[in-house]
Amino acid sequence: MSKRRKAAGFTLIELLVVMAIIATLLSLTMPRYFHSVDKSKEAALQADLSGFRDAIDKYYSDTGKYPDTLDDLVTKKYLRNIPPDPITESNQTWIAVEPEGTELGKISDIKSGAPGNAMDGRPYGEW
Repeated sequence: MSKRRKAAGFTLIELLVVMAIIATLLSLTMPRYFHSVDKSKEAALQADLSGFRDAIDKYYSDTGKYPDTLDDLVTKKYLRNIPPDPITESNQTWIAVEPEGTELGKISDIKSGAPGNAMDGRPYGEW
């Protein structure tokens, strides 16, 4: 009369096999994920630099001189705000490039202050 009831659940071996499959899948997908995050940060940096340079050029064509600070672009509505550098995640790391003549203003170009190199090998500061 002793009927053994089979316990519901998974065995240790079944759990280990599933965990091994999950670990294998993660080891294949995680490098691609981090690569795509870095790629999107670089694309955002290029878009931000393009927007900055366009705003600086418009400021120069309207006023005849370059802005003295990045805040001038915001106060005169050429930019809504100073975006953070996507690599450093701070809006304080932008590097302003001065024009040839000091009477023309103080910022003729903008560069990223992020350390390191992009995926193509160029330093972020040369973009």
